[in-house]
Amino acid sequence: MDSKKIYLTKEGLEELRKEYTELAKGKRPQTVQRLTDARNQGDLSENAEYVAAREELAFIDGRVDELEEILKQVVIISDTTKNVAGAGIKLGSEVTVKINGKSEVYRVVGEWEADPTEKKISHESPLGKALLGKKIGEKVEIDAPAGKIAYTVISIQ
Repeated sequence: MDSKKIYLTKEGLEELRKEYTELAKGKRPQTVQRLTDARNQGDLSENAEYVAAREELAFIDGRVDELEEILKQVVIISDTTKNVAGAGIKLGSEVTVKINGKSEVYRVVGEWEADPTEKKISHESPLGKALLGKKIGEKVEIDAPAGKIAYTVISIQ
């Protein structure tokens, strides 16, 4: 992994730490025990439990390594990183925009925390990039498969 900064909110960091702890201290030891038990059953060439436990352990170890790298590169999106009155949209901002007469609320977050179903958009997504630095009343247009979509910034928190 490169040394690119990974931006997370405090909540996002806690979620990653929780996942890391669950994997490293919970699932990994259980899976190692499953692997040991399966190995003790004898012939490994026909032992489906051994193969499954070995594959699960490889997956867990890969994810643990990935999380360790991510956690080394985290930059917290703090309240000081967020908006000061009159400043434009920044990482961590909650933004209300108007699209075709309808209001939508988005939160601009780092790419690891982005989740469109929760209206969390990455600062590196087309909409996220377009919104950064914008102020209330400003408009942005995004090219979408269905054509250009215009967003007007209504409020920033």
